[in-house]
This record gives sequence, C-alpha cells and structure tokens, in this order.
Amino acid sequence: MRIVMHVDMDAFFAACEERYNPQFRGKPIVVGADPRGGAGRGVVATASYAARKYGIKSAMPISQAWRLAEEARKRGEPETIFLGGNHRLYAEVSKRIMVILAREADAFEEASIDEAYLELKAERLKPKAESDDLWAAAEEVARGLKQTILEQEGLTCSVGIGPNKLVAKIASDFKKPDGLTVVRPDAVESFLALLPSRALPGIGPKSEVFLHQKGIRTIGDIQNAEPDKLAGWFGKWGADIARHAHGISESKVSNEWEPKSVGEQETFAEDSSSAAFILERMESLVSTVLRRLLKNGFRAFRTVVVTVRFADFVTTSRSHTGRRPLTTKEALHGEALRLLLPFLDQRENPKQKKIRLIGVRVEKLSR
Repeated sequence: MRIVMHVDMDAFFAACEERYNPQFRGKPIVVGADPRGGAGRGVVATASYAARKYGIKSAMPISQAWRLAEEARKRGEPETIFLGGNHRLYAEVSKRIMVILAREADAFEEASIDEAYLELKAERLKPKAESDDLWAAAEEVARGLKQTILEQEGLTCSVGIGPNKLVAKIASDFKKPDGLTVVRPDAVESFLALLPSRALPGIGPKSEVFLHQKGIRTIGDIQNAEPDKLAGWFGKWGADIARHAHGISESKVSNEWEPKSVGEQETFAEDSSSAAFILERMESLVSTVLRRLLKNGFRAFRTVVVTVRFADFVTTSRSHTGRRPLTTKEALHGEALRLLLPFLDQRENPKQKKIRLIGVRVEKLSR
C-alpha cells in the first residue's frame, strides 16, 4: 500500500511578500509582469487570496489583471499592489521548507519551488499510529508539517494525501488555503467523480471546452465514458485520461528526474516588426538557453524549436531535429535563425504582422 502526500504552498510568492513586508498583509497582491497601467505584457505569477476575490488568477495576462483590479478599486475595494517579485527570497524560503518536508519522507520529490511529494512507508507511520490506521497516522504527520512550516516560516500550505501522486495532488487543491484532505483507496473514485473535468491534471481550457461539447463536465462523466470514445477524441492520451479519471497512476515519488527540454521566451514591451530588434533578442535567448543547458549538466541537443506569437495572439512553432548532436552556441544560434527568419518575411508572415513574443527551446538532450 502506498501513502503519498502532496504539499502545495498557498499563493507562495504573494505569501512571502506578506510575510516579509508587514505593510502588505491582508492586501490584494499580484506578483508578475509590470502592468504598465493596463498596457503591460506578460502574465500573473501569483495572486494573493485577497486579489483572487477580484477574479485575478495565476497565468492570467497582466493587462487583464490590471483591468480587474481597477474595476475593484472603482467599486471601493482596496487597491491592488503589483510587484515584480523577489525571486532570491522565494528560493531561500523554498529551500528551508523542502528541508522540513524531506526529513519526514521515505521518498521525496521537489516538484517545483512551492510544491513537493512525500511517500510515507508503514515502518515510519506505525510508531505514530495509535491503532493500525496508517492513514490517520499520515494525517497527523501532515498536521505536524503544516504547524512546523507555519511556526518557522509564517506560511500556510495545503496538503493532499492519497494512494498515489495523482490523487494526492488533486486532493491538495480541494481545500485551499490551509487545507488538508485525505483520500483513502476505497474512496478514490467517489471523491474524483464529483469534481469538474478540469480538476484532472492535463485537462486544460481547450480540452475542457471540447469535453463540455460532448456532454462531459465532471470526472465522473469521464469515468462513465467509453474508453474507445476517449481514444478517438484524444488518441493515445485518451487511455491515460480514462485511467486517471479512476485515480490510477503508477508515477514514482523521486527526485531522479531530468528535464526533457530547456527553453526561454520573451514577451516584448511593444509589438515589433523590426528585424534588427527581434534578431538581437533571439541571440540573447540563445545565450540564456545554452547557459541553462550546461548548468543542468547537459552538453548537447538534437532538436531546436522556435516559437513566435503575433500581435493578434496567433502562436506558431517550428522545429528541426538533426542527425548529429549540436553542442555550441553558434550551432544553436544558426538553427534558431534558420527557423525564425521565415517569420520576418513572406514565407511565414505574408501579412507582415507585428510580433509579440519569441521563444527558443532545445530537446533530445544528452550529457
């Protein structure tokens, strides 16, 4: 029997700002790109729960967040504070929290700067259990971790406990902020069934709309759907959706994970059609990608992907995979230019639309 815990810090960046800047406490805070009075580019990294009451969410365009904040201000609500973020502080706090979590785990996986998975084995839980109920013991471990993080860092987290990573992650999002949800094996399907389809990892906005068109609104509807239909709609991924809807996942809790790609992108302050400017920004992105590639211990790559987003938000990617690994900045820059240049002329941009964002990514990595 597996007992897996997912710990998710609540509005982490914004919570750190409130913790270390008392003047921000309880106020609507948005950490992300500069809103520039509603004309800013980029997205929201994190919104405090006070800001979320205005409808502001993570990954929302910062311009939209600004408009929602202004609407709230005009209604007489507290003014929203927009911050660029102190990422050095966030990394330091995260490191201390991960140490707290890791020492309670038999297996540990740092999923991101503000979330982690812990697997708890019976041998660790039995001394903590007043009976043979290991799930109750796991819940007590979670309560202890939440209290330690609150006392030492002044931050809250939400915890989900389940028989695998998939269920634990969904459970941690069930009650936020400062929540704790335990889903025992015999309750997995009934717990998932009432949740919206979007709660299933991998179901994004477009997939949700598609499923709604097919009359599928909850995970329970997916559980009842014919596997052949899901396969017809989503291809090979359909089988995974069917399994996940029933709470089935064998994914291991492990930090032995390697990135499959390394990439960077940049949203311009203003839409541009200047070839000189766009090429200069691409060269900078190439330098950053290669530096990150080497920092992660890789030395070569075979695939280069370039992404371009136009002013009308149409986004297109082009890629090339070579037979031999590439290792130098010059090689990466050359491939990136070959893929990017058609977007600056009639080949990929016949209407000469201005460009909003460019990105470059390398895949098929090797050491």
